[in-house]
Amino acid sequence: MQPIDLNLLTALDALLQEGSVTGAARRMNLSAPAMSRTLARIREAVGDPILVRAGRKLVPTPHALALRGRVHEVVEQAAGLLRPGGELEPATLDRVFTLRSGDGLAGMLAESLTRLFQQEAPRVVTRFVPEGDEDVGALRDGQVDLDLGVIGAMGPEVRVQTLFHDRYVAVVRRGHPILRGRYSFERLADHPHISISRRGKLRGPLDEVLSNMGITRTVALALPSMQATLVVVAGSDMIATVPERCSERAREALGLKTLPMPSTLPTVAISQAWHPRFDADGGHRWLRECVRRVCGREGRRKSNAARISP
Repeated sequence: MQPIDLNLLTALDALLQEGSVTGAARRMNLSAPAMSRTLARIREAVGDPILVRAGRKLVPTPHALALRGRVHEVVEQAAGLLRPGGELEPATLDRVFTLRSGDGLAGMLAESLTRLFQQEAPRVVTRFVPEGDEDVGALRDGQVDLDLGVIGAMGPEVRVQTLFHDRYVAVVRRGHPILRGRYSFERLADHPHISISRRGKLRGPLDEVLSNMGITRTVALALPSMQATLVVVAGSDMIATVPERCSERAREALGLKTLPMPSTLPTVAISQAWHPRFDADGGHRWLRECVRRVCGREGRRKSNAARISP
């Protein structure tokens, strides 16, 4: 049997994940010329160019795209075989974890999560990436460690765990006219609203609830992110509907006020989702537990603030 150089698999995985010789060299702590020589050996072994020039960048060939997921999985499994058994010591953990979430939830979790990591696992790096076309593939091949937020249907192979339930509140700037006089949902609908939608939708669950009450609101603007929406609210008389816990830190920073919404407006379940092949991975289990702990702390922080507020 011809000997196999498993280092080529590790290099191939780095090249396919980074999409560049320079990036793969940096990941493997090699020089760019050394990685170029390794790519030449991979091309000879596989019988395919793997990466080809397209303008100023390299793009994977169809064969390379077909190999990418399998190669990454084999490399992860091999790394798992060589990791020491026994209880995980977070202080020795040296990994980059990628979390996919909306900007509101990232704003709620990032600071506390990073502080916790610095205390328990100072070599861990956290990378938040934006929501997009959520798919199982990114979880399966490890490009994304956790999906965080309102998790839609992702198929039976994905593990989903509810972290907390969030309710919606209306948010306005300090000094907004609606804060003077008696509050009502009719007055709420009298002011222009902002819709938060990555797809630019102008209607949502609130419109249906208000319609059942005989009330119609006017949506004057649609924005793709919560943070942009809150900045616009802070400088205008427009009103937005946001999840209460997920928006709390940003609201406080901007000095915004909240108003109650109809009790029939549904709450949202905020969850974390991951691929089951990471169930037994000690580092991944620790990551999921950290997210649960931070969500619990943020909930207690909100409860305490509510008790001491006038």
